[in-house]
This record gives sequence, C-alpha cells and structure tokens, in this order.
Amino acid sequence: MVRLGVNVDHVATLREARKIEEPDPVMAAVIVELAGAHGIVCHLREDRRHIKERDLYLLRQIVKTRLNLEMAPNDEIVKIALDVKPDKVTLVPERRQEITTEGGLDVAGNRRRLAKIVDKFHDAGISVSMFIEADIDQIKASKEVGADEVEFHTGRYAEAKKETEIKAELEKLKEGARIAHEMGLVVAMGHGLNYRNVQPIARIPHVEELNIGHSIIGRAVFVGLERAVKEMLELIRTA
Repeated sequence: MVRLGVNVDHVATLREARKIEEPDPVMAAVIVELAGAHGIVCHLREDRRHIKERDLYLLRQIVKTRLNLEMAPNDEIVKIALDVKPDKVTLVPERRQEITTEGGLDVAGNRRRLAKIVDKFHDAGISVSMFIEADIDQIKASKEVGADEVEFHTGRYAEAKKETEIKAELEKLKEGARIAHEMGLVVAMGHGLNYRNVQPIARIPHVEELNIGHSIIGRAVFVGLERAVKEMLELIRTA
C-alpha cells in the first residue's frame, strides 16, 4: 500500500490566527498516527508563519512513525534540522510572499550547494528528498546531488480543470515516476491532493508515498481528525 504522510501545518495555521496555544499540531500528530497514518509532515518556514521550533522539537519526541521535515535549503534551518534529526528532510523552494509552496525546487541550477547540504544530512543519518517538478533534468540532478527520494509537485494536476489537462499532467507524473524509480530513487507525491483527486495519483506505478495536509485538516473540521485520516487511507488503499 502507498504510505500516507499527513502534514499538520494547518493546525498550527489555525492556532496562529489567534496567537494562542491551541489547537496544538503536536496533539494532532498523535491523533493522526493513532488513525493509521504512516508519517507526520511539517514545514518549518523561514518566517515561522505556522510551525515553530517548539512544535518541531516536540514532534521529534512524540512521533512514532516517521517525521518528515519540509524546509528551504537555508543555513539557519539546516542547522536546526541537524539538531532535531527528523527521519527525513524534504528540501523545498520558499518565498516569503507565497501563500503555499508554488512549485518544485530547482535542483539542476543549484547542484553544488545542494550536494553539500545533502552530505551534511547523510553524515547525520538523515534521509533527503527533493521536492521537484516531474522533469527529467530535475530528477537527474536530484540523483546526482545524492538525494534518496524525490517528491513530485502535484499542484498542476490538482489545479487542472479540463479532462485533457488532467490526463496530460498524470502522464507527466507517471513518466517521472518511472524515470526516478529506474534511477533508484524513492518516489513520493504531494501538493493539492484531496479526497476527489487522490486515487489516480495513488494508482501510478512506483509511487510509494503521498503527503497530504490541507484537505485532511479541512475535512477534519466537519468529521474529526481521526475519521478524516481514515477516509483518506481508505481511498488510497482502494485505489
């Protein structure tokens, strides 16, 4: 079965709307794991708009499955990550003015710098994934800098409206997954996936993990977090 990683950032987003102590993303992570998810994802952004250092350090203490830290390849965040020691880091692009991550990381244009960062994480026993477009140059570059995994940005698929556009994006993701798998990279996908569009992605050969946050937390407002996670797991299982 394809693994499900649940991003708890948006629990922190709700907390930060009032600048108080609840709802707590750490408590959410406990519920998510008990519901059967295979991992917890969080993004420590440079501006700390949702997840804080406090959350990250507590998550490292309580997560029993796999902690995946999304982060920009920023020296300050790299230092924190090396101290926290998540099971995996996913290197993502980041702009202060964006609402959410808008595309894949340009690994091909930053090979030397990213290779040094990958080496630091490997020396600390931390797996590294690159959040990229399903583009052959970016896949090759990810392999060249030493990444263990790639996570394909599925935003364009999720935003496509016409059936022809949806099929075209799926084909790109399928071909990217095939190429990455042949290169020995673990393949994950994420961004914009929800209860309506997840199954075609879960059916793609060689995909081992889906990382989903916003739609699960949004669904949890109406049905509760445990049920929201279980419903997503069932969609993935039956895909």
